[in-house]
Amino acid sequence: MQLSDFDYDLPDALIAQAPLAERRASRLLEVDGATGALQDRTFAELPERLAPGDLLVVNDTRVIPARLRGHKASGGQVELLLERLTGRRSALVQLRASRAPRAGSVLSFADDARAEVVGRAGPLFEVEFDREIEAYLETHGDVPLPPYIHRPPAADDALRYQTVYAQVSGAVAAPTAGLHFDEVMFDALRDRGVDCAKLTLHVGLGTFSPVRSEDIRAHRLHAERVVVDEEACEAIRRAKASGGRVVAVGTTVVRALEAAASSGAIEPLTAETALFIYPGYEFRVVDGLITNFHLPRSSLLMLIAAFVGHRLTMAAYRHAVAEQYRFFSYGDAMLAWPASVVRQ
Repeated sequence: MQLSDFDYDLPDALIAQAPLAERRASRLLEVDGATGALQDRTFAELPERLAPGDLLVVNDTRVIPARLRGHKASGGQVELLLERLTGRRSALVQLRASRAPRAGSVLSFADDARAEVVGRAGPLFEVEFDREIEAYLETHGDVPLPPYIHRPPAADDALRYQTVYAQVSGAVAAPTAGLHFDEVMFDALRDRGVDCAKLTLHVGLGTFSPVRSEDIRAHRLHAERVVVDEEACEAIRRAKASGGRVVAVGTTVVRALEAAASSGAIEPLTAETALFIYPGYEFRVVDGLITNFHLPRSSLLMLIAAFVGHRLTMAAYRHAVAEQYRFFSYGDAMLAWPASVVRQ
């Protein structure tokens, strides 16, 4: 398929700029790949759309306050956005400045912190701080809101751009499908007989990188760290053995589970994955997907098209635009069922 096959028109007014007052108050578009049906629902209806014995799998990564503002030795302003930690004091980062700093340049930040630019890694810069980066960011960093949110971070973004089950620090973007869940929702799911398992995939800045190749097969994703442990694998085996469905909360969970099942069966995995899922992919683990609405021409939209079919995906997005759903990170949700599933 071609890149242009994944384009759609989106009015700027539908890009959510802030979260709703209540997490589970969002809308939910249910998309059935087997029948082609589209149903407008609310996220509060999710428990009744699942069945006893189904298993939700969530991504427990925690977003680091990864954005810093400082200045170069020349006095020019610089903005640093963490991509990933490579050590306690070293990292790969994006740097925005009027002129890109050279190797050997020293950047200054609040509280007399210093970071030396030691090299380049493609579009990213390698930096070495004079102190532990993660602890410093927790005190001085800003919430790394996505580029399509056109406002500075507010006080409540530190809480709302984070899932209620976030535990393992390392992401620089939220696994946004999980933002709709709160403890009331989890109580309702438990009462319904729906279990929950966790894995970790640290979302990187690559999630916002556009696909530029007209032939989408030429695109390469940035690798992201993933941990799927034996406890999660066993929960998946139990659910499938009893006839339950494995429902991924977010595209990050889909990629993590499918990477862990690359041999054909789900197995523990601690590695980096650059798995790119696009139409034609045969799913081994995931039976259902809860996700947000994604950018045109994005790898995430291509994953949805692989799951429910390209034609239905684009029809669902046109429907969501016509019905004025809220899009992207702080937007509404989709519950997707596939046209077909390859089971273990």
